[in-house]
Formats: sequence, structure tokens, C-alpha cells
Amino acid sequence: MAHDSNGPQSASAIPLELLRTPPPKERADAARNRVAVLEAAAGLFAEHGVEAVSMDQVAAAAGVGKGTLFRRFGDKSGLAAALLDARERVLQEAILSGPPPLGPGAPAGERLAAFLDAYFDYLLEHLALVRMSETATPGARYRIGAYRFWHRHVAILLTTAPDPEHTAHALLAALAADHVAALLPELGEQRMRAGLLRLARAAM
Repeated sequence: MAHDSNGPQSASAIPLELLRTPPPKERADAARNRVAVLEAAAGLFAEHGVEAVSMDQVAAAAGVGKGTLFRRFGDKSGLAAALLDARERVLQEAILSGPPPLGPGAPAGERLAAFLDAYFDYLLEHLALVRMSETATPGARYRIGAYRFWHRHVAILLTTAPDPEHTAHALLAALAADHVAALLPELGEQRMRAGLLRLARAAM
């Protein structure tokens, strides 16, 4: 299925029931503010695109003060990461306990191919948000907890490779949002997806 490479509509694809799931032991007022902010941000990003929306606009739409917004999320990249968290958890659960080949029970090579394919789907659906979260500051991508999860999963699947840790980083480099956003208009979705699967076969 084709995807919009700019991804302005992608935030709305996150199930709202996941946005409404508060962190453990969160105060009731903080939970309400969190839901209001995430729903406001998802709506504004979907309508206008991530780059065009300011934190001031999000605060106004959510009915919270700017101080509350910045204390909770830091900046727009933190807000993007919070929106992505719900969707990332869906993919992580599928990896940990879903049906094969993405989940346990399939050979490592099949699981690796299934992961790259599923992550590419996730990335295309949320490209603008992922790009924002990964490029906000130098090296931001590698400090995100989700990246460490993806890396660990791929490295485990690559135990027969000479250097699983490095090879996992190399494979994930092809899925960096900035990289994908730059190449997608030239190469197209199907060509990039096929290239990822060739990399997976070579790594195994």
C-alpha cells in the first residue's frame, strides 16, 4: 500500500485508546493534561503536518499552559516521541508475543525479514514524527529507548553473524527516518522494501 512520504496525516493513525492509557501512578490532573495534549497534537499534526505546528498551538488547542507542556514533553521532539510510544508498543508486543514470523517461533532469517518489513510499514505511516524524534539533536536517534529495543532484537536474530551488534546497527541505519525520507521520492516504497530484504539475507 502506498504511503505519504511527508506523513502529515500519520499521527491520527495512532489508536486514541492507546493515547489515553496513562503511565502508572500518574496523578489524575496530570493524566488529563497528558491526554489533552496528545490528542491535540495528533489532530494538529494530522491537519497541518508536524513541521508547521508550534508548541504554542498545541498548548492552546489542549487548553494547558505552555509551561505545563514544556515541563511534560520538553520540546516538539519529546511530544513526537510520546505520540510514537503508543504505536511502538504495538510493534514491540507483536515481536515479543505475537504470531510468527514477526513473533517467536519462526527461523531467525524469517523473523528478521518480518521485522524489517513491519518496521518499514510503521516508519512510512509515521515518517514525519519519527524524523522529528530522531533528528531533534545530534545522536538523538540512538538515545531513544525504542531504538535500543530494535537494536537488541536484531542483534539477537543475527547471532550467526561475525559481529551481531555492529551488523544490527548497520541494518537499522537503512531505516533511519531522515535517510528514508530523502530516498523515498527517488526510489519508491517497493524498491526500498526489496532492498531491505536483500540486506537481511546478506546479513544472515
